Amino acid sequence: MSGRPAQQCFKRPAEASQSSMEEIMAALNVTQKLIRSHLVEGGEMTPGEEIGLKIDQTLTQDATGTMVMLELEAMGLDRVKTEVSAQYVDHNLIQEDNKNPDDHLFLQTSAERLGVWFSRPGNGVSHPTHQQRFGKPGKTLLGSDSHTPAAGSIGMLAIGAGGIDVAMAMAGEPFYTRMPKVWGVKLTGKLPDWVSAKDVILEMLRRHGVSGGAGRIIEYYGPGLEHLSAMDRHVIANMGAELGATTSVFPSDEVVRDFLRAEQREGDWSELKADEGCDYDIHDEIDLSELEPLIAKPSSPGNVVPVREIAGEPLSQAYIGSSANPGYRDFAIAAEMVKDRTIDDRVSLEINPTSRSILESLTRDGHILSLLSSGARLHQAGCNGCIGMGQAPANDTNSLRTVPRNFPGRSGTREDHVFLCSPETAAASALMGKITDPRSLDFDYPHVENPSDPIINTRTLIEPQPVEKARKVNLIKGPNIESLPSFEPLEESFTLPVLLKVGDDISTDEIMPAGGEALPYRSNIPRISDFCFRGVDDDYPQKARDTGDHIIIGGGNYGQGSSREHAAIAPRYLGLRVAIAQDFARIHWQNLVNFGVLPLTFDNQDDYDSLESGDRLAFENIYDALGAGETLKVSVNDGERSVTLRHGLSKRQIEVLQAGGLIEWMKQQGKR
Repeated sequence: MSGRPAQQCFKRPAEASQSSMEEIMAALNVTQKLIRSHLVEGGEMTPGEEIGLKIDQTLTQDATGTMVMLELEAMGLDRVKTEVSAQYVDHNLIQEDNKNPDDHLFLQTSAERLGVWFSRPGNGVSHPTHQQRFGKPGKTLLGSDSHTPAAGSIGMLAIGAGGIDVAMAMAGEPFYTRMPKVWGVKLTGKLPDWVSAKDVILEMLRRHGVSGGAGRIIEYYGPGLEHLSAMDRHVIANMGAELGATTSVFPSDEVVRDFLRAEQREGDWSELKADEGCDYDIHDEIDLSELEPLIAKPSSPGNVVPVREIAGEPLSQAYIGSSANPGYRDFAIAAEMVKDRTIDDRVSLEINPTSRSILESLTRDGHILSLLSSGARLHQAGCNGCIGMGQAPANDTNSLRTVPRNFPGRSGTREDHVFLCSPETAAASALMGKITDPRSLDFDYPHVENPSDPIINTRTLIEPQPVEKARKVNLIKGPNIESLPSFEPLEESFTLPVLLKVGDDISTDEIMPAGGEALPYRSNIPRISDFCFRGVDDDYPQKARDTGDHIIIGGGNYGQGSSREHAAIAPRYLGLRVAIAQDFARIHWQNLVNFGVLPLTFDNQDDYDSLESGDRLAFENIYDALGAGETLKVSVNDGERSVTLRHGLSKRQIEVLQAGGLIEWMKQQGKR
């Protein structure tokens, strides 16, 4: 990353004519254009200041959507107020008992009641499906899934958030966040054979790590863009979440127009490009022609090395699909590589289609037959193994996956060894039976083009009901669905023990595990809380019940990864009142506030080392202290010493904490 100083597009140079100054002041990048056109609060767009954005579209999926629907029920909302809201069933597709199908019925009847599009199980992963059917340049999208930024690939401002923030947007409220810095990444050159879009985002992770994008929006520009399709851009924008970025943005150009034309939606296209002469707060550049196949080793998306460095390591599974490689070419390239060949006897090649339409197009064009003939296994369209819902790898074996995350245990196998790579690397390795640099294969690169006439199937995408009909819909709630718990606000003064201390980069997958055992309880907070911190501290739930209200200490980048608000709600249900970390991932920090947990950071990072489980921290006149400034002093162990903590909360967020959470605050404001 360049150390070049920031220069806002609208800053005035020291010497300039009046006309040139006006031109520079008007020169905005794509991110600034998107934000400015949706600003309802915080008009200066000053990095670090809270802004409020009008939200045009929302996206919810079943792992988080049930909480959103329960939150809307608690608010008393009877009709969504967005231009488009869509509910997808793509995560919890395994139906080994009644819990998942019960929740699907609840989501469908809730969608009918509220005027929300409903995508049935098997219809596809939310992100590529939403891009195909609803994505529109120039619009804002808020989704209760951390990979919602994938829609930035077609010129949208698409942000992942906790479910309750999405519920608020569906109710017509602004989305509040800190104004990010804009990180411009110039792309030049063209990708060589055997290198694809996944290697571009892995290169970003190799350079900058899993927190390199914190507090930033990444905007890609430059001549290299013309060689990246809309779905290639989707791959890059999707995994910007692994950098910790607020979102990623691409311009809406002729490539986007071609994509929407193929989807028979050219009328939704509009051009959106950066103004000539605009600038960025931070600068970076990637020459696509210099990239090589890359791979993220276990167990972090930031643990990236060239494939050639670990080539030859054994393999038992290769997995192609997920929202991080969802396009037609991602499957077609693998199909062409294995055509008339057979995968290694010891490797299971998993094909995870990402939408019904893409699966139908691949079938029409013969690619599915090539994959099946090679020995690959075909699964239903959905997230599936990416979220630990099937396709779990064997113990003590390596699994290569084109998914976005390889956090410990996310695959469904507790002691997993998951690598992240491109479809080319996954297919090459499946053929050879070991991790393989695809450039070493003894055949030429099979170039694949996206079809100009993809099959478009919207028959399983259910339109919103008219108001009169919607009001007659009765919600179907299965026995596993529990109402959202109500929480009391923090008292003015209190003393609490530190119950748990963890290290750096603790993900929401570790706070609240995914997978087939835990996620079916997503609409049952008392039950899902039993899984909190599994694999980190298996005794935490029982210790929390025995202790009552308590504090958790975290290291850097605490709460990275998934947007699932269960990672805030379930610990809060078990008595978490204060979380103190070296720093927080954006979505989890906001989720904590939304459910009445006070998030604080260390003013002096050495204080992280000085605090241990069992220490007792005393907070005095907390709301006065929060309102008085950025820091507050806390007594440790009856005055033995003190630590200074920072909060970074806006006036509105302090009010939310005083109310006990966002829902209660909204009721007090007379909003619904």
